[in-house]
Amino acid sequence: MIYLTKEFESYWAGMDPFKEVEKLDGEMFRIVKARKTLRFELNGKRYFAKIHRGVGWREIVKNLLQFKLPVLGAQNEWAALNKLKKLGVDTMTPVAYGLRGKNPARQHSFIITEELTDTESLEDFCCDWLNNPPPFALKKALVEKLSWVSRCMHIHGMNHRDYYICHFMLDISKGRENIDPENIKVSLIDLHRARIRRKTPYRWMVKDVAGIYFSTMNIGLTKHDLFRFMKIYSNKPLRQTLHEDFSFWYRVRKVAERLYLKEFGRKLDL
Repeated sequence: MIYLTKEFESYWAGMDPFKEVEKLDGEMFRIVKARKTLRFELNGKRYFAKIHRGVGWREIVKNLLQFKLPVLGAQNEWAALNKLKKLGVDTMTPVAYGLRGKNPARQHSFIITEELTDTESLEDFCCDWLNNPPPFALKKALVEKLSWVSRCMHIHGMNHRDYYICHFMLDISKGRENIDPENIKVSLIDLHRARIRRKTPYRWMVKDVAGIYFSTMNIGLTKHDLFRFMKIYSNKPLRQTLHEDFSFWYRVRKVAERLYLKEFGRKLDL
């Protein structure tokens, strides 16, 4: 399968996209045995390319024995990007995608997306909130946005599997001090492990929400902020979700606390 925007059809006219993508040169962000990620520039525009070259049967078997679904190539990210676009969730814009090979251990695939310019990860944007709290309206808007995105994904059968605030990119094109809470834009990235099913399994909903909770534990959120997330995510009044979904929120907290202990070597001071 090949998908190219008109721009890339023009760039690679008469050429093999799989060969051309291997020739791309730029700033390397990640290189592992079967995958590399780089940023490159073409005709004055910046892009990110992820190139996958077959993980091999040993890696597939190892993942299956660990009850993990192996990431075979770029198809997960391609499907996730298109799903999010349909749902109205801001994310990256794909401009090229390719997949060839029937053998899952030796598939060759790639995906190219436009670079998200004038953005900052929420991890960086919120890192000083504990000492310098943001305007209430901005914090409220961001909590509501992340809760809505989480609910939107999960009710439509999608889970991220690497769901932390570092993978949300905030548009700061008008300056960090001039962000309009009524018009915030936050793009979800790093989707190569995402899964799409008819229904999102309970444990993966827990894992995603726990990831978001864990990654916000040190930025000074209040109980009211957490309650606001819970109400929007559950689409229920707070009292109702605390009663009807108690086991879910209990599991979210326990998983997040385990992540915190593993990361920082201590329990969260509550």
